[in-house]
Amino acid sequence: MPEQNVRSFAVKDCALVSISTGVKAYILAELLEHLREVDVGCLYYHFWARQLRPSFDHPEFHNDFAAWAHRDLHDWVLAERLNLIAPHEFRNLEELREELINVIEERVDESGDLPWRKAAAPFYFVKSQIVVLDTGRRVNTPEELVEVIPSLSQGSIFYHFIDARRRTPDR
Repeated sequence: MPEQNVRSFAVKDCALVSISTGVKAYILAELLEHLREVDVGCLYYHFWARQLRPSFDHPEFHNDFAAWAHRDLHDWVLAERLNLIAPHEFRNLEELREELINVIEERVDESGDLPWRKAAAPFYFVKSQIVVLDTGRRVNTPEELVEVIPSLSQGSIFYHFIDARRRTPDR
């Protein structure tokens, strides 16, 4: 029987580098305006960074937009709608941007004063850059992977199970 060429699975780790954009919004109309223009790295940060950074701030919200709408804008309806956006369901970040804008515009149409209501604190747009590190660990069989998983860092889990969906066309 010919010898099979077995490729090892390289275990990687990652971190998100946070980069301030200097862009902020106090009112929903500003947030919408900035959402149309900010780098897609901002969307990545505000939807996924919570999974890598320790946070006790609004654990019931899955993204920074929903947490801000609840905490600072005091619009629970908008917060809930933003919280329902599942970023992994979109093919790319531009589609995610469109959905985010659509949800906010729909809520604006329902409420006359909401676009101009000043938030208790501004929404700061932060973008991120993912930094990937090779841990040097290699896994050759599914059984080895089962043994390794409990010792993986949060960054490794994020890179291999969450961010991996973005890296290939078939997700």
